Amino acid sequence: MALIDFGGVKEKVITREEFSLLKAQEILRHETISVLGYGVQGQGQSLNMRDNGFRIIIGQRDRTPSWDKALKDGWVPGVTLFTLEEASSKGTVIEYLLSDAGQKEFWPTLKTYLTEGKTLFFSHGFSITYKHLTGVVPPGNIDVILVAPKGSGLSVRRNFLEGSGINSSYAIYQDYTKKAEEKALALGVAIGSGYLFETTFEKEVYSDLTGERGVLMGAIAGIMEAQYNELRKHGHSPSEAFNETVEEFTQSLIKLAAEKGMDWLYANCSTTAQRGALDWKGRFRDAVAPVFSELYERVANGSEARIVLEKNSQPDYREKLNAELAEMANLEMWRVGEMVRQLRPENWNREP
Repeated sequence: MALIDFGGVKEKVITREEFSLLKAQEILRHETISVLGYGVQGQGQSLNMRDNGFRIIIGQRDRTPSWDKALKDGWVPGVTLFTLEEASSKGTVIEYLLSDAGQKEFWPTLKTYLTEGKTLFFSHGFSITYKHLTGVVPPGNIDVILVAPKGSGLSVRRNFLEGSGINSSYAIYQDYTKKAEEKALALGVAIGSGYLFETTFEKEVYSDLTGERGVLMGAIAGIMEAQYNELRKHGHSPSEAFNETVEEFTQSLIKLAAEKGMDWLYANCSTTAQRGALDWKGRFRDAVAPVFSELYERVANGSEARIVLEKNSQPDYREKLNAELAEMANLEMWRVGEMVRQLRPENWNREP
């Protein structure tokens, strides 16, 4: 473990050079890792751990799309694929990867299987941090840990197959066995983390909910819609508006920022672009700062958590969610995007 200085703040960071896969396999050699939930995170993490040689079983409700997905991925009923209750009973490490609303619903059942010395694993600090809303209060004689990949489960899997990894945060909520940290790090390596950095359950969920509603998803989608609509209002074609709003950003510029930072992105654009971006950056920052202040306060006081639990616990939440996503997909901007993606060179039809 190393203390890395990030702008004057030292953080504990663990890399795979320091904590090898071989070490992780040794620490977890006697554990049966039970992954409850085969959504995007459950699928990505469990497949990575299976490929890395760990003893994995899946817990999933029968006759659901996720159960069928697990079957297609080679999990065998009665051998490596079980009901949620059976998997909870058999696992010594319980990866609790149901949705946040699903965790609240299943908790009264799960806690009966959390016998002394087991490890309860989360990839999100939601249920523990908002325990006054979820009722998730673990017994005192188990370890409670967190490893939270900083990316979607799909990226967790794709990056693993490409030989890289997704950076993850980790946290210890309860250390009954005095081995909670080494188990957390071992599981972080097992699921294919690039490196791991220390946090708390509360900080993880506060940053995660803010990021998802902000820059990572909500804000970027809203800003893109606003710019696209403004260009179209002034007579720019759909293709031009989409390319200047989305395609250039996702296919060119953001890759430069990922490579060496925003200054590198700026340095590789025209001086006209640099001047304009520098002049307007502060205005956008100042305009949205009050929105982020309100957002963080709502995350911290539990307002956003209440909305998640209320809406996602409704019997028709999936239908309503799909309707909202369909509404987004049917916006002109994203219908244009589908056509633009088909015109990318890799999608051209070429003669054999």
